[in-house]
Amino acid sequence: MHKKTKMVHGGITGDKETGAVSVPIYQVSTYKQPAAGQHTGYEYSRTGNPTRHALESVMAELENGNRGFAFASGMAAITSVMMLLKSGDHIILTDDVYGGSYRLTTKVLNRFELGHTFVDSSSPEQVEAAIKPETKMLYIETPTNPLLKVTDIKKMSEIAKKHDLLLVVDNTFATPYFQTPLDLGADIVLHSATKYIGGHSDVVSGIAVVKDDKLGDDIHFIQNSVGAILGPQDSWLLLRGIKTLGLRMEAIEKNSRKLADFLENHSLVEKVYYPGLSSHPQHTLSQEQADGFGGMISFVVKDGQKAEEVLKKCQYFTLAESLGAVESLISIPAKMTHASIPKDRREELGILDGLIRISVGIEDADDLIEDLTNALV
Repeated sequence: MHKKTKMVHGGITGDKETGAVSVPIYQVSTYKQPAAGQHTGYEYSRTGNPTRHALESVMAELENGNRGFAFASGMAAITSVMMLLKSGDHIILTDDVYGGSYRLTTKVLNRFELGHTFVDSSSPEQVEAAIKPETKMLYIETPTNPLLKVTDIKKMSEIAKKHDLLLVVDNTFATPYFQTPLDLGADIVLHSATKYIGGHSDVVSGIAVVKDDKLGDDIHFIQNSVGAILGPQDSWLLLRGIKTLGLRMEAIEKNSRKLADFLENHSLVEKVYYPGLSSHPQHTLSQEQADGFGGMISFVVKDGQKAEEVLKKCQYFTLAESLGAVESLISIPAKMTHASIPKDRREELGILDGLIRISVGIEDADDLIEDLTNALV
């Protein structure tokens, strides 16, 4: 099946008992057992739920893996994957990683003596140099949040295999419609399914997908043990969102290319970050490992005051956290999504007070350009 067909017909579809074309919401906590210690596939909804299982099945198919896991949030998914490690282990992470991932690593996981090093993962040399004897995991975002840097997944896979590391790829920005990291050598793919997978700003969720059976067993054990599961109603919302993911991503990327060109040629915009621009340092790599450039654009204006002025003047871009929805969103990472990162560290990375991040939606591109034109004065 091609991707858009798989989004509609992949995984578990419909209901055999009633003929319903949509998987029902199994709002149930426990299941009748034929005898003590025996069950017919489900025993308790923390361990497994039919609606959640349908979601996990289609996500595994979309990422070309064999097992998927749906969590209560993207951070629950990331935390559970990090729990594969033990005290004394070391993680290498992309330097401009999402602020929540940075906070988890530096403020929570460090309490359990999990070491970490942040590096520019678009530079294989820096990644190799950061590896220690106790390094067990290489964790990358590509494209990154918010600077849209692109990391060579195949090269990271080579490095990971050479040093016996788990390669984890946060695929939130690219989505499985544009990029399938497991095919490029990753061991685990993560999503904040709150974003493009759901696509309508009405659900919070996380997804993990693996190919390896043993790794799948380990993640399921952790998820079941800590209870970091997604409820059936939210699972159903994601199932519905997935059906239009391909259509949404095509419309979003079409708009994004127009907006990126507009911003790159605007006199008040100092720099634009978008992999679809030929000026982007990893533009060619992005073309090679992904089928599209996505819908996230970051750009720099003079300073933080100017950035706030732009946000206040926007009419169609909604000032809000999050991304990946049908409506266009706008934010200042330094004050919002990445505020948990110390200011000196943000500035070192290039997350300046004047950096604006937009998540392009499916509105008419001309209206979005007009909105930014009126705001950038």
